[in-house]
Amino acid sequence: MAESRRYISQAELESHKKPGDLWISIQGKIYDVTEWSQHHPGGAQPLLNLAGQDATDAFVAYHPGVAWQYLDKFFTGYHLEDYSVSEVSKDFRKLAAEFSKMGLFEKKKHGTGILLCIIALSFCTSVYGVLCCKSTMAHLCSGLLLGFSWIQSGWIGHDSGHYQVMSNRKFNRVAQILTGNCLAGISIGWWKWNHNAHHIACNSLDFDPDLQHMPFFAVSSKLFHSLTSRFYDRKMNFDCVCRFLISYQHWTFYPVMCFARINLFAQSFIFLLSKRKVPNRGQEILGILVYWTWFPLLVSCLPNWSERLMFVVASFAVTGIQHVQFCLNHFSSSVYVGPPSGNNWFEKQTIGSLDILCSSWMDWFHGGLQFQIEHHLFPRLPRCNLRKISPFVKELCKKHDLQYNTVSFWKANVMTIATLRSAALQARDVSNSVPRNLVWEAVNTHG
Repeated sequence: MAESRRYISQAELESHKKPGDLWISIQGKIYDVTEWSQHHPGGAQPLLNLAGQDATDAFVAYHPGVAWQYLDKFFTGYHLEDYSVSEVSKDFRKLAAEFSKMGLFEKKKHGTGILLCIIALSFCTSVYGVLCCKSTMAHLCSGLLLGFSWIQSGWIGHDSGHYQVMSNRKFNRVAQILTGNCLAGISIGWWKWNHNAHHIACNSLDFDPDLQHMPFFAVSSKLFHSLTSRFYDRKMNFDCVCRFLISYQHWTFYPVMCFARINLFAQSFIFLLSKRKVPNRGQEILGILVYWTWFPLLVSCLPNWSERLMFVVASFAVTGIQHVQFCLNHFSSSVYVGPPSGNNWFEKQTIGSLDILCSSWMDWFHGGLQFQIEHHLFPRLPRCNLRKISPFVKELCKKHDLQYNTVSFWKANVMTIATLRSAALQARDVSNSVPRNLVWEAVNTHG
């Protein structure tokens, strides 16, 4: 006689969503992922954010078909009572299955090899310009070219964090360390930790680290309530200094973006020197040390301090383009407060992302970010296939009356600045909510 199924309610499932007690539902079956969270390749944060609810769509988006066979070891024996699937989720899962049958998750073409050659050529040319040329203009161009190589290495790091860009995992790891840690000085471990949390909690003001830039930027007045970052586990205080900076954020946005990589350096050091579990910490630190060896040495080879400063500013400013691109895809999109919900995965990912219109010959410039909606729905999909699936995603959004936002690169910049300006003006309006200071009074005495 077949054993009868055991069921738990949604309310009971929701009681298992704290560190040390993490349960999730996948296709109505309940899994205890408490211990697995310590070994999860994507880090513990995604499991913490989705615990206590159905996570089927997120699991489908992030895992290949072979991952299903490993779920049984975490099965609790319980099923979710009154489990149902929305029509949007049904269509999303069907679409993911179709893309898998078409082999789109495996077809990576030869883009990575070509890109690695371009990065190596750009880097070597930049070094040659510094060491073998005497012209100030040559040194300026070398700085710009180095910045370009950092941008392209950023795309490699981004892609390799989502899927295997090389022939095997070992070479994939080598590519990550070389292009991320050694060449750009940014920890690939920190990047994956941060970026996975962003994908899971897309545009949640308190769970998505990519929207937590206080005191420099705030995309919504909701941040003026001094929310607590569930990612960094600290309060994002909206004090008088923060208010002053945010009140002019639409003017400071581009200048700050020119030096935004300094923040990435800082975050990498904080991550690697923290007490948290960091996979391959030794490799990561060694890679960072390689960067902080060759880059200062290269800069020191320039003839004087003015050219050294010019070189550093030029190289950093070029990478500012990439930082702006990261912001364009989400700053002007819909935001919310609270944890991500697995029950409306498709809706949250589409409404929180913005696509950028561009011709196919400009794909190298955007690195796949121009198809941000598609990327967020299918993060394992190689970027060379994002343009191919775009019509299918657009059609699915149309079928379910969901937003599919796509604008030109120029319009995306306009929308981002408008969002920042709106929040800036609101920050000035809530001047009574925090103590005034003399700087604020001096600047705003006459409006």
